[in-house]
Amino acid sequence: MHSVQLPDDAGGIQVTPGSATARQAGSWVLIATILGSSMAFIDSSVVNVALPALQQAFNTSSANVQWVVEAYALFLSALILVGGSLGDHFGRKRIFALGIILFALASIWCGCAPNIEQLIFARAIQGIGGALLVPGSLAIISAAFREEQRGQAIGTWSGFTSVTSVLGPVLGGWLVQYASWRWVFFINVPLAVVVLLILFWRVPESRDEEARGRLDWLGALLATLSLAGITSGLIESSMLGFLHPFVLGALVGGILALLLFILVEARIAHPMMPLALFRSSTFSGANLLTFLLYGALSAATYFIPFNLIQVQGYSPAEAGAALAPFALTMFLLSRWTGNLVKRVGARLPLVLGPSITAIGFILFAIPNIGGSYWTTFFPAVLVMSIGMSITVAPLTTTVMNAVSQHYTGTASGINNALARTAGLIAIASLGIVIALAFHSNLDQHLTLLHLPTALQQMVEAQSSKLAGISIPQGSHAHAQLKQAIDQSFVASFRLIVLICAGLALASALAAGIMIGRKNRQNTNYRL
Repeated sequence: MHSVQLPDDAGGIQVTPGSATARQAGSWVLIATILGSSMAFIDSSVVNVALPALQQAFNTSSANVQWVVEAYALFLSALILVGGSLGDHFGRKRIFALGIILFALASIWCGCAPNIEQLIFARAIQGIGGALLVPGSLAIISAAFREEQRGQAIGTWSGFTSVTSVLGPVLGGWLVQYASWRWVFFINVPLAVVVLLILFWRVPESRDEEARGRLDWLGALLATLSLAGITSGLIESSMLGFLHPFVLGALVGGILALLLFILVEARIAHPMMPLALFRSSTFSGANLLTFLLYGALSAATYFIPFNLIQVQGYSPAEAGAALAPFALTMFLLSRWTGNLVKRVGARLPLVLGPSITAIGFILFAIPNIGGSYWTTFFPAVLVMSIGMSITVAPLTTTVMNAVSQHYTGTASGINNALARTAGLIAIASLGIVIALAFHSNLDQHLTLLHLPTALQQMVEAQSSKLAGISIPQGSHAHAQLKQAIDQSFVASFRLIVLICAGLALASALAAGIMIGRKNRQNTNYRL
């Protein structure tokens, strides 16, 4: 048995796992990590609902709106590995608290941003804060609970963060509709205050006592440059084309930085991404599944609000509520799925879950324009949520149990980094696909309408806004133009969700091939 040293302000009490004091400390650990993680989870889902309002408020292109999401994801993805290592070195509670503070301050800046450029910059700072707090939550849980209790603890954490994710989009949509999009960022502030109070009052500190050597700042820099180059090239290519010097330079520079990152990580003494961990087929398979499945999920949930609000005519509040069954289902099933690995092994739920999720994505491709939510989008949301519910807790438990406890912070960071990187790349890549498909479909519709030259040029000039194109109310063929834009977006949206279904099925295949039954294979791999 091991003990966890509480911080000095808790009187230096030694907590033995299994004791009443340990159970009480464990409860506070769960509360603090659930609320802290919820800040990042709520922010992601709420911002997606607010994106159409942001596009309209700043009268900006689809590419600029993508940067509101991608700037956050870029720094979160690149620095989350450093965040995990910082926790192992200097104390997981301390780094978690620093992330909460930075995230809250950046949220205030986001809410006050006067233009799209400042909002994007503030979102980048928010991403740095997220990189400190996201890996810390699971690392704190893993340090506070014994291995036989860890699956249930992670399941509880997953379930309650799902509850906050239910409330987030609904509250965010309501705020966008009845107040302002700015309030979707301000809601992080009271959550941060509560988390910090609990954190310093009741949560024990933990760190890796064997952590040694310098932090891998060179690796962090190369990861940031790589993701920035690749993402910038992909996003801007939809406007400039792949042969534009900026796009080519960004993509080539990003790929070179990625190769250098891998080379550095393989050669330095203390890398932030120890490549030796990937010798475990279970660890590698779980992370490949994460990359494919979370890329699909991020892309789908990014484009769904645009469909609901700009095409289907949902209000922001209705769009937020439309996705609420996703998080609610995950909450209801989380404690059961948290114990699946112990009962049936990792392979079965990690093949079945993504396969069901793929069916959910396919169902999103069926609705056209109009119809009741309950017969159009609800079945897709429900099936997708069941698939992800079966996947999330077993996946997290598998990743954490595949390495020694000494590397839980690093393992958490790697898995979260891959999940965020997957979303970053998927949104940028599929942003190109949806733009090309939309332009192709819109050109076909405009040809059939025989519009006046001036009106057609006005529509074509706004094509980068996709379904957000503005049409003058008194213009000729207003209704036909609106229908053409909506139909063009629906056709391109269908292509996106079908690609997402393919990615989800590929993740299930990866799990079936690489992840061992009952987590016997390569369990607790130690460097």
